[in-house]
Amino acid sequence: MIEFKSFPNGFTYLSIINKSAKAKIALQGAHLFQYHRHGDTPLLYVSNTSHFETGKAIRGGIPVCWPWFGQHKSEKNFPQHGFARTMLWQCVDTNEEDDHSTEITLRLENSQKNKSLWPYKSDLQLKFLINDTLSLQLTTTNQDQESFTISSALHSYFSVSDISSVIVKGLDNTPFIDTLTMDHKRQTGEISITQETDRVYQETCHPIELHDAERIVTINNNGSKSVVLWNPWIEKSLTMADLDDNGYKTMLCIETANAFNDERSLVPGETHTLGMIIS
Repeated sequence: MIEFKSFPNGFTYLSIINKSAKAKIALQGAHLFQYHRHGDTPLLYVSNTSHFETGKAIRGGIPVCWPWFGQHKSEKNFPQHGFARTMLWQCVDTNEEDDHSTEITLRLENSQKNKSLWPYKSDLQLKFLINDTLSLQLTTTNQDQESFTISSALHSYFSVSDISSVIVKGLDNTPFIDTLTMDHKRQTGEISITQETDRVYQETCHPIELHDAERIVTINNNGSKSVVLWNPWIEKSLTMADLDDNGYKTMLCIETANAFNDERSLVPGETHTLGMIIS
């Protein structure tokens, strides 16, 4: 079942329920903010103080960072992580393949609102497949007369029982940039989170596993050779108005990305898909 719903303030979202799972996707930002397999605990973390308001990014779920990841290279006053996550997308296709599987496609059209930020003609679509696994495929098509370069991310906030019990596998011997210091390092062994963490792993090629006390989550990426690992820890959480003060204890971002050296240049007519399958 697929329904269009709204919060009392008019903020619109899609509600999806099938025999495998239920999900909610905001039309603003094509932002999936709930995925819940029947019988399991929710997969995604969403802050209790997050904004569900027009023009404000949602803290949690899976925000879309596009057409740049992080701060714009040259225009420091441009919005962090691009503009796609606060723009209104259109639902262009729905398909309930069977009782257990639902497919949704949202599209972001070029508009006057974003031409000052992004002068290129492009098509951006995000396809969701919701069943006993969760799949997102973000596809950019260059419809312009000249080439352009994008960096992007599916900024996944995973819900965990306690950050102290979390182990991340699949990144051993992978180079990364510690963006807190801009030092270039190489991962050794499994990853535990014991302090503020903000890293961009590069040259990634293996599935990533999030081991929690309650479950193991496997993330298979495609069209991506970079993965972002982020947890704000104690002090930064206290400075973030839209993050619970103790939110760092129950979340970890493992983001499928085209970041830093993994940015993608598209010639006219070329298409690139950044995707992930979570199981």
